[in-house]
Amino acid sequence: MKSKTSKVALLHYWLLTMRGGERVFAELCDMFPDADVYTHACNRKRIAPAIKSHAIKESFISRLPGAKRACQCYLPLMPMAQKKWDFSEYPLIISSESGPIKGIRKPKESFHICYCHTPMRYLWDMYDGYFRKASFSGKAAMRLFRDSLRSYDLKSAETVDVFVANSRFVAERIKRIYNRDSEVIYPPVNTDFFGDAPVRERNYFLLAGQLIGYKRPELVVRAFSRLSDRLIVAGAGEELAKLQSIATNNVEFVISPDDDQLRELYAGAKALIFPGVEDFGMIPVEAQAARCPVIAFKAGGVLESVEPGQTGIFFENPTERALLEAIEEFQRQKFSEDALKKSAERFSRAKFRSEMERVIAATIG
Repeated sequence: MKSKTSKVALLHYWLLTMRGGERVFAELCDMFPDADVYTHACNRKRIAPAIKSHAIKESFISRLPGAKRACQCYLPLMPMAQKKWDFSEYPLIISSESGPIKGIRKPKESFHICYCHTPMRYLWDMYDGYFRKASFSGKAAMRLFRDSLRSYDLKSAETVDVFVANSRFVAERIKRIYNRDSEVIYPPVNTDFFGDAPVRERNYFLLAGQLIGYKRPELVVRAFSRLSDRLIVAGAGEELAKLQSIATNNVEFVISPDDDQLRELYAGAKALIFPGVEDFGMIPVEAQAARCPVIAFKAGGVLESVEPGQTGIFFENPTERALLEAIEEFQRQKFSEDALKKSAERFSRAKFRSEMERVIAATIG
């Protein structure tokens, strides 16, 4: 992207893997090929070429033990670490945020646009859930630092000139927590790539993504223990071993699939099952691009990407019974492949770029 500004700084809390937030950040890096990247820790072996091609500046946290694996353990140190960065030469700063990275020292002459994936879950809306699962030392740290980090997070929002939310769901959080309005620009999904999924017989259901507690993968695996239908679980995470231990013979696992494998899996799936509450959720859009409908829990960002009766159906309670009833209802319906692909195009990379360029132009004048 050509900008009236001479230098651009792109900020992301940490770059240790390529999940949804990092995919958005990679698109920003592609838009600004000459920008400098700031992050607390970076694992160059696991990030996209679009990020790796930039000058990457890490904070001192990157040199601490274990920071390249679990940078979030050093969350209380991050406010101090990022205060050491000097942004005086950058007229435009764009932060990609669901950690503390927006709380930088912003020069008065600079503009700061924050693309907010969500205010920090572990400090705000999901604090109790994270606390219950934390170790004894983790609980102690959460009690000790919660109030100071919340205060810091609220204060850091003042450095932002324009908030961009990745969904209306997150825009509501931004308003409730920071008392700030925000533009809604949906994350970029590679709809062209997933739209090229091959035509295959659809003979299984699919659960894809991170296998962690709040995404409720166990709910799906247990529900399929009552069915004869095939389920493929594609992903990795802390719940993997547990899921494998409770899986019945009709459940198969594909560990850490890449995008090519995911596209093949979408192509053969009757439906993607999406049981968690996500800030937006790029996987349901990928599935729709590949002409795969979605069975989703009725909450979160998926309400903005799935059109009931057109591209999927919802279930209203996070229970096995509700999911099984939704699967039964799904089996009686038909979904248009054209409608699925058209729905996905609302979240294309081109759409994201166009909307971001509009906001940037309006901000910098």
